[in-house]
Amino acid sequence: MKLTQRFEDTLLYAARAHATQVRKGTDIPYLAHLLAVTAIALEHGATEAEAIAALLHDAVEDSGGPERQADIEARFGGEVAAIVAGCTDTDQTPKPPWTQRKQAYVAHVRTAPESVQLVSAADKLHNAQSILHDYEVMGDALWGRFSGGKAGTLWYYRALADGFSSNRVKPLARKLNDVVQRLERAANAGEPVTEPPEITS
Repeated sequence: MKLTQRFEDTLLYAARAHATQVRKGTDIPYLAHLLAVTAIALEHGATEAEAIAALLHDAVEDSGGPERQADIEARFGGEVAAIVAGCTDTDQTPKPPWTQRKQAYVAHVRTAPESVQLVSAADKLHNAQSILHDYEVMGDALWGRFSGGKAGTLWYYRALADGFSSNRVKPLARKLNDVVQRLERAANAGEPVTEPPEITS
């Protein structure tokens, strides 16, 4: 598959939308995450529309809300906008309580269209890889970065690893499961966290 000018235009759009943002607790430009997610999606068979959505998957939640969603649809079309919407756990400000929001997202992703599952799984895989890497460096101090803390973060990624159901996404889900298992072994003596903690922030 040859990527077109539309993909190049999205790269610039995403870079501008997230220009001032960095990864949690780091000085890494947020664009690095978007590029990594897009690479994972492309390596697992993403179409151009899915790759574009991968570049934009956090734009609504983190950079503009409903207005951003409308702009994405106007610029990049309904297919891309639908995938981005499916990967967004909220477009509200302030955000709903953490536990409520994450439970709803886990339930949604289990039956989401395969394009949404593909981009979401690529996103969660890169996030989990980053968490594992940083945990190996920082230890338990890492959990202070996350609204869900240790228990909530481990529950969320375990629930996601178990939740992707599309046959097309199973290779990504297996990779996510492997990373989550390594994180569970390192951080929680190998015991999965199966119930979400009550976190309101």
